[in-house]
Amino acid sequence: MSDGFWKAALPIINVTERHPFLVAMVDGTLPQPNFMYYVIQDSLYLKHFGDALRILSNSKESSEEDAELLKELAIKIEEAEMCLHNSFFKKWQIDQTGVEEMPNTLLYTSYMLRVVCTRDYSEGLAVLLPCFWVYMHVGHCMLKLREELGASVQRSPQYDEWIDMYSGDEYQADVRNYIAIVDSVAALASKEKLTLMKEHFLMSCKLEHMFWDQALCLMQWPVICDENAIVEQVSQNSSF
Repeated sequence: MSDGFWKAALPIINVTERHPFLVAMVDGTLPQPNFMYYVIQDSLYLKHFGDALRILSNSKESSEEDAELLKELAIKIEEAEMCLHNSFFKKWQIDQTGVEEMPNTLLYTSYMLRVVCTRDYSEGLAVLLPCFWVYMHVGHCMLKLREELGASVQRSPQYDEWIDMYSGDEYQADVRNYIAIVDSVAALASKEKLTLMKEHFLMSCKLEHMFWDQALCLMQWPVICDENAIVEQVSQNSSF
């Protein structure tokens, strides 16, 4: 069933696997500030993603076995993916304290959590699937390009660590397990429900692409007015 979602999203995925941000990671031309921006935003995203997995694990529609797997995946995000991110923070001597979600991060997390919290279990599973599957796919594409380039280029060690994680066997096993859950639920879904699941899958694929767009251009919130004026107004209002 999930193969149908993937086929529908192929036009998006075919472009995403050649995203300039990802290609530049492999050929060593990606400026470190762009990668730092991405890692910080991704760490904010992953916290919400882990929360979403836990919400799904508590669904009455989830089997005991699937609920345990979803909880395990949430823990792995904290222990593996966030561990990788935190190792980068330590090397760069930075942290995410006080950092706000940039526009496409907020767009993605808000959409994801809205579906998980307000729609049913099957739609919630579908909206999270691209984060797993697209990362595995681009990880393998990047690994192949890295092997083709060989020693002809030099890149940051952090880029190699990232590629190794998402192209690795352990991550692939986790993705396959999640796909199996989606397939088991989709097999019992109505035609109308499958259409909704596919729509969420497609939207999340678009948002994955936009997440790397955001890091490539170092997207910031537009300056609409003087932020100090907002703080002052809030302070005045709270004094009443």
